[in-house]
Amino acid sequence: MQTFTPEQAGYREEIAGFQTGITSAPQLVVAATSADDVAAAVRLAAERDLPVAVQATGHGLRAPAEGVLISTRRMTGVTIDPDRAVARVEAGTTWGSVITTAAEHGLAPLSGSAPGVGVVGYTLGGGFGLLGRHFGLASDRVRSAEIVRPDGTRATGPIDAGIVTALEFGLVPVTTLYGGGLYFDTAKIPDVLRTWRDWTADLPDTVGTSVAMVPYPDLPMVPEPLRGKHIAHIRVAYLGTDGDELVAPLRALGPLQDTLTTMPFTDSGQIAAEPPHPHSYLGDNRVLPTLRDDVLSTVLDHAGPDAPIPPVLIIDLLGGAYQHSSAPDFTADSRYTVRALSMIEPDAATVQAAHAKLFAPLDPMSTGRLRSFVYGQPLG
Repeated sequence: MQTFTPEQAGYREEIAGFQTGITSAPQLVVAATSADDVAAAVRLAAERDLPVAVQATGHGLRAPAEGVLISTRRMTGVTIDPDRAVARVEAGTTWGSVITTAAEHGLAPLSGSAPGVGVVGYTLGGGFGLLGRHFGLASDRVRSAEIVRPDGTRATGPIDAGIVTALEFGLVPVTTLYGGGLYFDTAKIPDVLRTWRDWTADLPDTVGTSVAMVPYPDLPMVPEPLRGKHIAHIRVAYLGTDGDELVAPLRALGPLQDTLTTMPFTDSGQIAAEPPHPHSYLGDNRVLPTLRDDVLSTVLDHAGPDAPIPPVLIIDLLGGAYQHSSAPDFTADSRYTVRALSMIEPDAATVQAAHAKLFAPLDPMSTGRLRSFVYGQPLG
């Protein structure tokens, strides 16, 4: 079991995660390669009366500023049982590894929009995925979990009863889907939001979709039609064969760029096309029962192109199988999420204040928030 203290070489690299904006400084980092290492780290922390945190990829809520950090990034085993349509993964595994391995057997996981996200952290947050309106949350597919209890003993139990060292979960028989995005210029954003809202009114649960407002930087890595512009981006993931017909009302708005096509599920990360490199960000969200015109006006005022600090603003369609989930995040009235994601510039307090102005008018009608989409700050 390899360990790192703040003065040792490799410590900074070990605590680094995808989220770079909020730093932590644990007294000890344990680079776990097995469940036994995790158990030993928990016992060591108990002996020293130190808090424990766990990190695989570091996408979500960051570790506390002190105590013992257990790094699971080296625990990346993936095993597929094709006869049972089940995957077993270790604690540091990312969705990209599962997607690739499951595809060899004609199967797919209920992964999210970014294949670089860790499976365990994503699932512990519920697991809101591309195919969730049809198949439900990733957490609803968990068959069993191998955990380390707070006393440092290993066991099989609920995913919230200790530190998860391995998960076994069900897969779905999906190999292809119709997916991608439509990107629209700044002047069309109000029309795009309203059209997308109306289009989602009676979609089948085989369609997963969201619409985003994205202030793209003027950088060479951004495709030329989008570079330096505030863009509306409609994302679609559809388990059907008539995709072009389905999205015709959206295409009629005249996109700058159109990436919608039939694709293998292994390319599903291209649908949202999220940046794969680590960066600093804060994010929060609200769940809403409807997208009234006044809601869209609020979103445009506080998160649109003319907002003082425009975030990446994403609205997701819920409903479908989510309404039958056992997770507390969803109710029968949960229809949309409104999410704000911002770089931590100029500072965290300013960004949080901007988010508060966006969400305050939505709070009276909100049914809550999704844990999957709270980033870089504690749930409150």
